[in-house]
Amino acid sequence: MKLGDARERLLANPHDVHVPLSALPPVAQKALVGLFLALLAAVVFFIGMDRWRRGTFTLGLAMVWLAVIRWLVDSRIMGVLAVRSRKFDSLFCGTVGALIIWFAVSIDPLGS
Repeated sequence: MKLGDARERLLANPHDVHVPLSALPPVAQKALVGLFLALLAAVVFFIGMDRWRRGTFTLGLAMVWLAVIRWLVDSRIMGVLAVRSRKFDSLFCGTVGALIIWFAVSIDPLGS
């Protein structure tokens, strides 16, 4: 067994063994994951600029986006972002993202 084969086998998500491959080309799948990473970069920027509400809202948006793309992107491209099955990952990320968005819009701004 070659090193690449062992690496591929070890990185395979056991929860997605019977899930069919995505109809999207790998380039499009990587672009969707890249948009998620860009949202995370925006979170870091907003929080670094002391805009915590915008950063928190963007983090929630990124989590909801991750829940959506979990159904569109193969686990091998998602990498460590694909933790469990698609149903669990989507439900968890969508719920957490919605809660974060709710917190960001419901908490009064400082000084009000």
